[in-house]
Amino acid sequence: MRIAVLNGPNLNLLGTREPEIYGTTTLRDIESRLRQVASVLGVTLEFGQWNGEGELIDAVQRLYGRCEGAVINAGAYTHTSLALRDAFAAVRVPFVEVHLSNIFAREPERRHSVLAAEAVGMVCGLGAYGYELALRGLVARLAPQ
Repeated sequence: MRIAVLNGPNLNLLGTREPEIYGTTTLRDIESRLRQVASVLGVTLEFGQWNGEGELIDAVQRLYGRCEGAVINAGAYTHTSLALRDAFAAVRVPFVEVHLSNIFAREPERRHSVLAAEAVGMVCGLGAYGYELALRGLVARLAPQ
């Protein structure tokens, strides 16, 4: 099983960007931990981070026929990008939305996700550990019963 881990704008700055909100774990640290978890789960991961909305949409479109699922932290595009939501709907790749902070306890403009209606699940507010939970949950959801 191949799973993509997609990250949106500014997530390349994790570890230094507003550590009081996002913690001190870097994106590289998260990827390293997810590789360990993937090894235990028997899945293959691919990683990417894009600051541009169009680039992130292109990455989602490339999932079609290549990946069984995705974990995505779309950053600020979570709250604004109908085009990103539409890309997931078009490729029909199941995904779990993940956020380091609890978006529902943040500023009003961050309390709504336009992706959520397409997602099979959401993990938020658990910091970097949320990525691991999202991956484990997605793999369990996709595994044959």
